[in-house]
Order: sequence, then structure tokens, then C-alpha cells
Amino acid sequence: MLIKSKNIICCATKCCNFASDLQETVMTDEQIVQGCIKKDAIAQRHLYERFSRKMMGVCLRYCDNHEEAEDVVQNGFVSVFQNLESFRGSGSLEGWIRRIMVNTALTNIRKNKKLKLNIELESVEFMLPSGNYLSESYAAKDLLKIIQTLPTGFRTVFNLYAIEGYSHKEIGDMLGISEGTSKSQYSRAKAHLQKIISVDRE
Repeated sequence: MLIKSKNIICCATKCCNFASDLQETVMTDEQIVQGCIKKDAIAQRHLYERFSRKMMGVCLRYCDNHEEAEDVVQNGFVSVFQNLESFRGSGSLEGWIRRIMVNTALTNIRKNKKLKLNIELESVEFMLPSGNYLSESYAAKDLLKIIQTLPTGFRTVFNLYAIEGYSHKEIGDMLGISEGTSKSQYSRAKAHLQKIISVDRE
């Protein structure tokens, strides 16, 4: 029987009263997973507190605003709690949760019909100047704001390829598009970013 995950999320977000307990109790990822499977409330709060902030950062890159990202994070943690028994420990718990959050964000995009990938397939290669000056010149918050200005289709492909590390073939399979379309979207996203950065530097 599935746990009442949404109630757990609501409870976890009100964790201020349990802050001292969480600080005093140190749990490994394995202990957290086993505790959550047994529906232990302390383990559930530990999991949420350990990963919710990072996952908010992930989801913000796929969403238009903080409120939308909060909804995605909550829905993502519902899936996390419901599927923890399937976590085999072959990789990191954080990586497993991150994949769920990305998939939840993509589901949100599809649900709201915001993913528009009807672009002309042409030979375009808009490359950013060599060097990783994006990360060197901008703070994380500034980068997030810039990425959020991208059209949804551009932003989604850019996040999946440049940040999550998926190949264009994998992205095509995930989004139901061709590999060429994914490459073109990514090129256009880089061109858009280059234009914004160039304006900011003037």
C-alpha cells in the first residue's frame, strides 16, 4: 500500500519544529531509504530536508517561476516516496531523485502544452565563444535567470544536454523528437544565450 506522500510532503515542509531532532540524528542515505520504505516519519523528513533544496534548483531551470517549480518539486517527491522500493543503490540516491525530478518537470511541461519544438531543421551552428565564461562571469542565480528567459523548447533541450548530460539521441527519445531537432534546438538556445550575454556586456 502506497504511503500518503502528499501528507508527508506537507508535514516535511513544516519541519522547523523538528530541526533539533534532525540535526542531532545523523542518517546515511541507506538508512534514510530503509526508514522511508518502513514509513518512518523521521527518515521521511530527513530525505526531504536533505534533497529538497537541491531539487528546487533543478526544477527551477525547467519552470517559468518559483511557484511552478514548487509544484514540480512536490509532485516529484510524491513519486520519490512512492517508488523508493525500486531504488537498488547501484548509483547515488541524489542522482536517482534528480532523474525523477527531471522527468516530473518534463511531464509538467507536456501537461501544460508548453513544449513547442516545431522549428525549421536547418544547418545552423551558433557556438558560444570558447571557454567556460558563462560559469566564470555569472553567479548561479544570474545564470538561472538567464536560462529561464529561454523559450520553453530551447530551455528544455539546453538543460537536458548541457546540464544533465543526456545525448541528443536520448533527448529525442525522451521528448518524442528527432535527434536532429534536439541538436537544432540546442544550437538555437546557445545563440539566444550568446545574444543575452553580449547585451549584458555592452
